[in-house]
Amino acid sequence: MTDTPHTPTFPPMVERFRGYLPVVVDVETGGFDWNKHALLEIAAVPIELDEAGNYMPGAVAHAHIAPAPGTSIDPKSLEVTGIKIGHPLRGEVDERTGLDAIFVPVRAAMKKHACTRAILVGHNAHFDLNFLNAAVARVAHKRNPFHPFSVFDTVTMAGLCYGQTVLARAAMAAGLGWDPNEAHGAVYDTEQTAKLFCTIANGWRGRDCNTP
Repeated sequence: MTDTPHTPTFPPMVERFRGYLPVVVDVETGGFDWNKHALLEIAAVPIELDEAGNYMPGAVAHAHIAPAPGTSIDPKSLEVTGIKIGHPLRGEVDERTGLDAIFVPVRAAMKKHACTRAILVGHNAHFDLNFLNAAVARVAHKRNPFHPFSVFDTVTMAGLCYGQTVLARAAMAAGLGWDPNEAHGAVYDTEQTAKLFCTIANGWRGRDCNTP
């Protein structure tokens, strides 16, 4: 008697979002203007599938980034994030190296799921995407795996499901908890946003969108 290979009974990731792989991203920056303020930290979490076909967060990729030449920093933003520019424990890298620390594992996850492109998932997602695109343009990166303008925004998702648009309140409403001491760090915010996306998306799976 020979064992037969297990065939999943759920659709693979490549069939769920038009060949796109959802990847949660959070950035910490030197201000709100992506045209002039520095990208200081970035984290990304590809969305994976468990053995039952449910969404789950993958491994986090992360980089602390030194302010790029020509960018500026609003001191008020550092008061919020607590980032200490140039601190030896930050392990800062240049923008190109920081982007590669994100793009390489994202492309590996895309290959794993046979996806053609990544789609950014974020809380106020276009803020993160605009800073990401600005950094890509500065270093003339040719292998950006993310869709240039389409996103999944957990603000909208949480607003529909919980009536909450603030990440901390949405996470609490979803039963995920929230640690204010860890907030405004790219890794923590990305991990919480990934959990929020998976919680909402898993709750929506199987529903008929044509039925009220």
